[in-house]
Amino acid sequence: QVQLVESGGGLVQAGGSLRLSCAASGSVFSINAMAWYRQAPGKQRELVATITSGGSTNYANSVKGRFTISRDNAKNTVYMQMNSLKAEDTAVYYCNAGGFVDRRLQPFVSWGQGTQVTVSS
Repeated sequence: QVQLVESGGGLVQAGGSLRLSCAASGSVFSINAMAWYRQAPGKQRELVATITSGGSTNYANSVKGRFTISRDNAKNTVYMQMNSLKAEDTAVYYCNAGGFVDRRLQPFVSWGQGTQVTVSS
């Protein structure tokens, strides 16, 4: 079983910055893609950014140029630096990861519990 624990959310004024972290623990043999999603009140969960084990990244158009996803493979941790935050970035942010739990390549997909990001205008 693989657990993901997020941290770094909070309240910030528009134009400010926050850095989210998500650490994977438990039966982790390897992690492939890691991602951040977010869900605002009354809206569906949406993909914000992804990063592969090799470091290739993709972003939602709404955050391009403002958010940066990165990872530390040695620590099984993914980060997201969020700059120039806007009120519309307010949401619960969830970490997601997929990979294998052992050498037999038993797959896993895990979600974090979510961390609240609130941007005041």
